[in-house]
Amino acid sequence: MIPRLDAEKLARGEAAERARLREAATGIGFLTVYNTAISAARMIRLLDTYRAFFRLPQVDKARIDMARTGANRGWGASGAEQVDPEANPNYKQVFDCGVPLPEGDPRSALPVYAPNLWPDSPPGFQDEIEAYFREASSVAMQLLRAIAQATGAPASYFDTAFETPMALLRGNYYPARPAWATERDVGIATHTDYGCLTLLATDGSPGLEVRTRGGGWIAVAAPPGEFVINFGEMMEIWTAGQVRATPHRVIGTDDERISVPLFFNPSYDTNVAPMGSGDAILAGEHLSRRFAETYRHLQAS
Repeated sequence: MIPRLDAEKLARGEAAERARLREAATGIGFLTVYNTAISAARMIRLLDTYRAFFRLPQVDKARIDMARTGANRGWGASGAEQVDPEANPNYKQVFDCGVPLPEGDPRSALPVYAPNLWPDSPPGFQDEIEAYFREASSVAMQLLRAIAQATGAPASYFDTAFETPMALLRGNYYPARPAWATERDVGIATHTDYGCLTLLATDGSPGLEVRTRGGGWIAVAAPPGEFVINFGEMMEIWTAGQVRATPHRVIGTDDERISVPLFFNPSYDTNVAPMGSGDAILAGEHLSRRFAETYRHLQAS
């Protein structure tokens, strides 16, 4: 059972809801939240915006194909990612964008802060996506403060680490499962997220499955306006294993599916070694290494 939590109660610091958050974060590593500042109507509009982009002719999307870059910005075609070497490359399409930096900022040379690539259509696409990026980042930061308190740290523990986050907003388009698909062909194979916290919006379609500690699978879904939350490898390291990064996958169904994860990760030079350990693990180095292992065009470059 995936816990369903009230974001407003968490923001107020209600003890019972905070205890449920701690249980979810240190146990199954997944939860859903409702009562955030982002409405169902807002999410439906965003999902429609991504859907319009993914339905463009391939020649239009190819103008911003990330395969021609040294970063993960722009459109990724089917087969652009391979999260599990035992499975075939994922058959979904993606659109990735990150935090924009001021012109001339030297950090733009780092792949995790690379300039964004935007399509010419559909109209208003960039404005819509950038506005949601800001809204979702605010919700993610509020949840991080609740996580800090739930694990015994001050609410502000993570704040300074996210001054220039390596946040990545992604639109995922999973087509109906192809007739040719084998057991090795999936929307996205079993994996753990690489970063800190993932705020996932979906169109409500099934497909996401979470692996239990016993090795079985639990389906999890959230309608527009509610969010699936999970934690990545960086958070597990940072909290010395208190918070769990749980494997999950999307096999695919007979229907298309759109999801929008915000991978909310700290600034490049943040030390994410276990609290109080005296060790040093740079967030940017961890994330860059994991991206290089996943994106096929980065492996070829």
